[in-house]
Amino acid sequence: MLPNNLEIEKIALFGKTLSELQDIVKTLSLPKYTALQIADWLYKKEVSSIDDFSNIAKKTRELLKEKYVFGLQKYTQEQKSIDGTKKYLFPTNNGQSIETAMIPSDDRRTVCVSTQVGCKMNCAFCFTGKQGFQSQLSSGDILNQFRSIVEFKDTTNIVYMGMGEPLDNIDEVLKSLEILTADYGYAWSPKRITLSTIGIVPNLKRFLEESKVHLAISLHSPFDKERLSIMPMQKAYPIKEVLSIIREFNFSQQRRISFEYIMLGNFNDSIEHAKALIDLVKGIPSRINLIRFHAIPDTDLQTTDENRMLQFQQYLKENGLLCTIRASRGEDIYAACGLLSTKEQNSKL
Repeated sequence: MLPNNLEIEKIALFGKTLSELQDIVKTLSLPKYTALQIADWLYKKEVSSIDDFSNIAKKTRELLKEKYVFGLQKYTQEQKSIDGTKKYLFPTNNGQSIETAMIPSDDRRTVCVSTQVGCKMNCAFCFTGKQGFQSQLSSGDILNQFRSIVEFKDTTNIVYMGMGEPLDNIDEVLKSLEILTADYGYAWSPKRITLSTIGIVPNLKRFLEESKVHLAISLHSPFDKERLSIMPMQKAYPIKEVLSIIREFNFSQQRRISFEYIMLGNFNDSIEHAKALIDLVKGIPSRINLIRFHAIPDTDLQTTDENRMLQFQQYLKENGLLCTIRASRGEDIYAACGLLSTKEQNSKL
């Protein structure tokens, strides 16, 4: 028997798929339809307590409360940029913290969610990677970043581009995507969601097969050795292998792919790089997103000159590639995701 001063840690219902909820109600010897009732309260109604499940018997609610909590977490800090971008700090259900960015445009509100506390990938241009990996986020932690911000009702797009590598947390990411797009959940169109990844090959295959959301690949150099110098996972999952998987997949029904390319001064911003990039992605209907690099501590990487970036973009366009330069947003609050969108880019998410 537990001492009186100890409590059993309760499990969050928020973030559970319908299948998981069905397992829960089965364990509690409740009718199967109770799972759909619970999902309805979790994802379709704006409540935050099991006590609010008014069409479920009070006795059943009390039974649920013995082991479970609703599971929403309120943000602990909020910062607002002069351009309207916001950064939220959220606690996770295991007591850590993550950042979430909200990027507004004239007619859109894009939420950039984190999928891990820290990151294992250790990319040279990424501040999160330099902090190391701490833990995975649950599906509930991921969805809470969208559900618990001020702009929840006005959110038009979600991008998995915050802290962490989404495909390194594939199970929980896929659960969150299911809940976002399923009829029992938020019933969003997959066309409103984009996931960004460096390309973890086995999990990339799962992602392509088990979801319908858009894909963004972090490329950053067309040359293997150069990419390896800034992205250590290039050794395990070479970009050519990643692209081979993409070429085998049928991108139809308006599912889109884009390539993220952070422009680094005197490193990956020459016309030779542009030529190699064209050859590398040849035959893949896609967009190239050029991203300005913003200095982070403990790196010698530099920002590309504005004119050099424009010349790079122009060369890609002249050779048939769709290419945009992302506007820098929220710089004064050091937004959680460096991959922030212009109105033109948001319209394509």
